[in-house]
Amino acid sequence: MNQFEGSHILSVNQLDLDSIQTIFNVAHRMMPYALREKRTKVLEGAILGNLFFEPSTRTRVSFGCAFNLLGGHVRETTGMASSSLSKGESLYDTARVLSTYSDVIAMRHPDSYSVKEFAEGSRVPVINGGDGSNEHPTQALLDLFTIQKELGHAGRGIDGMHIAMVGDLKFGRTVHSLSRLLCMYKNISFTLISPTELAMPDYVISDIENAGHSIKITDQLEGHLDKADILYLTRIQEERFPSQEEANKYRGKFRLNRSIYTQHCKSNTVIMHPLPRDSRAQANELDNDLNSHPNLAIFRQADNGLLIRMALFALTLGVDSQLEKYECPVNWYSRKADR
Repeated sequence: MNQFEGSHILSVNQLDLDSIQTIFNVAHRMMPYALREKRTKVLEGAILGNLFFEPSTRTRVSFGCAFNLLGGHVRETTGMASSSLSKGESLYDTARVLSTYSDVIAMRHPDSYSVKEFAEGSRVPVINGGDGSNEHPTQALLDLFTIQKELGHAGRGIDGMHIAMVGDLKFGRTVHSLSRLLCMYKNISFTLISPTELAMPDYVISDIENAGHSIKITDQLEGHLDKADILYLTRIQEERFPSQEEANKYRGKFRLNRSIYTQHCKSNTVIMHPLPRDSRAQANELDNDLNSHPNLAIFRQADNGLLIRMALFALTLGVDSQLEKYECPVNWYSRKADR
């Protein structure tokens, strides 16, 4: 029995370096299935309850596809209005009922700590797909996995790296969770770039400082990117603001395009973004002219998300040691292995 079997995955605070490495080791083993070189039916007959009470494309589909690629079935609920929560049902009651229908549940909800509340009523493992502006543990894991792989190509490790986080650091739950994971490593330099009103929460900054890492906080992009190994941009989380007008004050505040990158970044700085990026003209925090740049890792991040979520399903349902036993060939045309 592995340490994750039967457990909820609610917060990065549950993890340590050994458990992270366990997840990453299993994620690497998922590559042949993600590339459709072969398939596994290890979760044939199992059911994922994919409960997304907040708009999502990538994360929702990624969870569903990850489960399908392991042979399982997916049942989905999207949006608050289409659920019984709109009728006043509690998260506890919802969990008690829907966990009867599922073997594992992935959940996103607009309120902080709501997934934890839901998990208290669930009879099956619950994986947090994002709870308000609080945490997004699977995104943080795929981000860390991406950083490890990208730096590894240059013979570097996470210890001693320099990361610049840019944009909405107040409401951006991805940077909250990623920062907490990075606190487990050694000698990280953080440059936090945001409007003063959207600065990283104090409790995250305290975690970074208490872990012995260095921090530079600024509201200026230029002059603060030249040492970054990783440049992590975020969009303005307009859905977290009290009004659209308030959110609009900050849209387009920080933008990265090929010219700015070439002028202000190292030649090997890796560009990351949790997606979706806001490509509308008034925002456009990450320009399309970078799409062909070899250091743009945003789509490799998304690919890695599939591997991480497959690994978490295999670990929480205790089938990580059985993947190869249930393998079978792919009998349809696929070019994924050629990418």
